[in-house]
Amino acid sequence: MLLVPTTVSVPLKTDANGVIRVNQTRITLDTVVTAFLEGATAEEIRDQYSSLELADIYAVLSYYLQHQTEVDTYLLERQNLANFVQQEAEKRFNPIGIRDRLLARRTHV
Repeated sequence: MLLVPTTVSVPLKTDANGVIRVNQTRITLDTVVTAFLEGATAEEIRDQYSSLELADIYAVLSYYLQHQTEVDTYLLERQNLANFVQQEAEKRFNPIGIRDRLLARRTHV
């Protein structure tokens, strides 16, 4: 039997909000790459996110390793956006004392 090299497509899709997700799941590229960078194996990532196929995880990790600069730039942009959104939310809804306010509501209901 002769094995013929084939091109493997990367199972990444960009959603309407510009978030890159793995295949048809809700799992983001950020999630897979962060788990990998924290030392998780592809099998451990699959165990944690059962909607992912092991082959897809390996393909995503391979893509990351081959395009690390571009992916790291994307991840940094996503982190900056998350920080901005958090700051805006904290301006509108002061987080200081939130636990006490929520507990007080619960006792008055």
